[in-house]
Amino acid sequence: MEFKSLLLEKSEGTATLTVNRPQSLNALNGELLTELECAFHQLEQDGDVKVVVITGAGEKAFVAGADIKEMAAMDAFEGHRFALKGQRVMLALEKMKKPVIAAVNGYALGGGLELALACDFIYASEKAKLGFPEVTLGIMPGFGGTQNLSRLIGPGRAKEMIFTGRVISAEKGLAWGIVNELFPTEALLPKALETAAALKRTGLLGVGYAKDAIANGLNMTKEDGFRYEASLFGVLFATKDQREGMAAFVEKRTANFTGE
Repeated sequence: MEFKSLLLEKSEGTATLTVNRPQSLNALNGELLTELECAFHQLEQDGDVKVVVITGAGEKAFVAGADIKEMAAMDAFEGHRFALKGQRVMLALEKMKKPVIAAVNGYALGGGLELALACDFIYASEKAKLGFPEVTLGIMPGFGGTQNLSRLIGPGRAKEMIFTGRVISAEKGLAWGIVNELFPTEALLPKALETAAALKRTGLLGVGYAKDAIANGLNMTKEDGFRYEASLFGVLFATKDQREGMAAFVEKRTANFTGE
């Protein structure tokens, strides 16, 4: 698929996906959601891509939400369908077996914050702003925000953000556990790419299984989560990466992981 509102660059196993609608602060409309879903499936199937970094074009916004002009004309059926489409896109990102880093360079509001929360972790510019302002428009988060934020920071703080519609600083996002690390704006993308390079040196098959264990374990009892973890742990002992990683350790050399 040829992308109209996305830029995709690949370099040495890292794919950088840039949401490119700076004229509308990278807002998510239906067409862009379709492009994102296609891009996520494409990146999942691309054997040359090991790590994905997602960011926004321009200096003002990562993604400043869903496109309000498009949503304003929707009826209840269309609103429901739009939410389901957004959720499907976010779940495609969450379920990607490859690690995904959000490089939040500006406003991450509404659907933009939902996009960042669907990534594995968030690096943010010191100037970034985070929030769910949907209640100020008479609606609520619809792309998984109520579920992902409450699981990440607990229901109390999630309710405070969602019920008030208040936009918080990146510094508060760090203190609350939404953001993993803050950087000056000019250092944000280089730092995200530096982490991506470090991740590529690990056994990414193991990373993918660990990602699966974390995501699914959150919906299980602790005991069931332990059992699920053990089953995935055991499966990894049937892989070439396990044999290579442990042989390299014993032989005091750098492992050459192949993802097999």
